[in-house]
Amino acid sequence: MMTPSPHVKDSINTQKVMLTVAIALLPSLLAALYYFSFPALVLVATCVISCVVFEQLFCMVTKTQSSIHDCSAVVTGMILGFNVPVTLPLWMAIVGSFIAIVVVKCLFGGIGCNFANPAATARIFLLVSFATAMTNWVAPLHGVADTVASATPGRAMCNVMGVDYLAAATPLSSHVVEKPGFMQLLLGQHGGSLGETCAIALIIGGAFLLWRGIITWHIPVSVIGSVFVFALLFGQDPIFSILTGGVMIGAFFMATDYSTSPVTPKGQIIFGIGIGFITMVIRTFCSYPEGMSFAILLMNILTPHIDSLTMTKPFGAVFAEKNK
Repeated sequence: MMTPSPHVKDSINTQKVMLTVAIALLPSLLAALYYFSFPALVLVATCVISCVVFEQLFCMVTKTQSSIHDCSAVVTGMILGFNVPVTLPLWMAIVGSFIAIVVVKCLFGGIGCNFANPAATARIFLLVSFATAMTNWVAPLHGVADTVASATPGRAMCNVMGVDYLAAATPLSSHVVEKPGFMQLLLGQHGGSLGETCAIALIIGGAFLLWRGIITWHIPVSVIGSVFVFALLFGQDPIFSILTGGVMIGAFFMATDYSTSPVTPKGQIIFGIGIGFITMVIRTFCSYPEGMSFAILLMNILTPHIDSLTMTKPFGAVFAEKNK
């Protein structure tokens, strides 16, 4: 019996890929638990459970086969939980999970059919809809979250660029937040969303994905490298720019989403450079504290065009077209 290509068989499947990504996210989860204590676990668990429940309910309402066994909803919930502050009300996290799973993923056909990254889009929705709650970061202190809101390093960098980053803090935060050192950024000893603070945990998780072959180097390297280059061109500290905000989690865990990123290595590099450029433009010239999610969403929209420009044609296709 004749079957269409590809004919290569492999033991890897969607469930195994998603479980590997979930394992890669564990170092960041442990760091969040250390710095933000039990509320961090509650928030991430709320996002994960909400995503799984919404996907199952959608399958029941539409009378389609349940897809929660592939664990993609679990990964989406974890990444969404890492993209919000620990102080975010749980009902807002549930709303974000609904946007990610039902609106962005399921309504477009489920896994592999969505045109945009669910977690990035949900974060943008929450930031636009609940700006105060989404920018109410707390300073971590050895597993106990300080009750005084503080600016993230992204906000501190905006202050260097002439933007008043204390506008997002509560009136209690009248003191000036100093720019954290590189070691603080690596270890996560600064304010921010749950999964964005500890850069070393994200690097460990990203290296694990590279080692397992789940992702390739093209997108992470091009994203991080372009942020470095454009930070220099825009007069910013390049190392500081890489270690702050959502650069690391975006480069390793969000931009590398199979269904929303280009398939060719050349296209992936173009995709990553575009993300780095848009991120630094937003950070430098806009009032938003972070541009990674916006950059990923915009480049997701351009992915089909990047694929059409970089996809190689089968042997003989050009000759056949010329002789039509």
